[in-house]
Formats: sequence, C-alpha cells, structure tokens
Amino acid sequence: MTRRWLCASLVGLLVVAGAGASSLASAQPPGGSELERLAPDERAMVERNLERWNRASPLERQRMLENYRRWKSMSPEQRESARENLERFKGMAPEERHRVLRDFQRWNELPPERRRELQQSYDRFQQLPPERRERILERQREFEAMTPEQREHLKHNWDRWQKMSPAERDAARQRWQQMSPEERRSARDQWRRK
Repeated sequence: MTRRWLCASLVGLLVVAGAGASSLASAQPPGGSELERLAPDERAMVERNLERWNRASPLERQRMLENYRRWKSMSPEQRESARENLERFKGMAPEERHRVLRDFQRWNELPPERRRELQQSYDRFQQLPPERRERILERQREFEAMTPEQREHLKHNWDRWQKMSPAERDAARQRWQQMSPEERRSARDQWRRK
C-alpha cells in the first residue's frame, strides 16, 4: 500500500461524504414525509445542504444519507485525519488529485474480498517498524523509477525465484552472502545495465 492509496481512500470518503461535512446555502426545507422519516440530525444535514439535496436524484440522496451516517460513525480522530487528508488533497497539483481520484475509483471497483485482502495487507504494513516500512517504500520508489524493461526483468527473476525449490533458494542465498560487497555491487550494476 502506498501513502497515495491511503490519501485516495480518505479523500474519497470525504468527497462522497461532503454532504455531511460541508455547509451549503440554505433555502426552504422540502416538505412531506421524506424529511419526517429522517432522524433529527439527518434532517438538519439536509436543511444545511438544501440546494444540493434538491438537485440530487433519489439515488444520490440515498448516498448522501449513507455517507453522512458513515461520517457520524467515525471517531473524532478518524474525522480529524480525514479533514487533514482533505486539506492535503486540496493542496495537490491537479494531475495528482486526478490520479488520487482515479485510484479511489479503482478501489471502489474492486470486489469486496480483494479490498479486504488489500486492507489487511495495509494493516500489516502499518504494524511494521518504521525503518522496515521506509525500506519497503524506498523499494517501491525504485521500482517505479525503473524502465519497463527493467521491471519486466525483475518480474521474470521473481517468477524464477518463486519456482525454485527451498534448497535452490538456500543455495542462491548462500552464494549471495558469500559474495564480497564489491561483487554484490558489481552484480547489481550489471543487472541495472541489462
């Protein structure tokens, strides 16, 4: 998981939950049974966002209510974190904001099981010591900086590694550990030149 992904998920929640967190100009509240069915705090949210509510389709109104309820269920710390992420989002360059929103859309399109797996991976990542997390992020940055050919080569090597038996992996590790720092550097340089 990347920081961008986390930002995308929190910003997405805020963008969608904006109905509960923003205050738009008020007008006359809608009448009838629609508002009467809402809880008092939900009714107040609708009245604060009346122009938006009136323009919304029934499906969009339902989403506004669901997102408001999600916002209300967040802890104060989660809300504060979401507000900070929204401010960070607003400070991003337009192309970065677009990328974050695109990532958020891709997240929403994932099957629930895949989202759960990714969330568990992210939670495990957060439990790692800070220096280990930074090393992983640095490797991710290095991977992103590679040429397509270098990435393909790395993926090919990873596939080869995965197909090796445990004994073959141990032998490869031992060969690597027996190399001097100069030999390792030379091997890395040779790999990068490929």
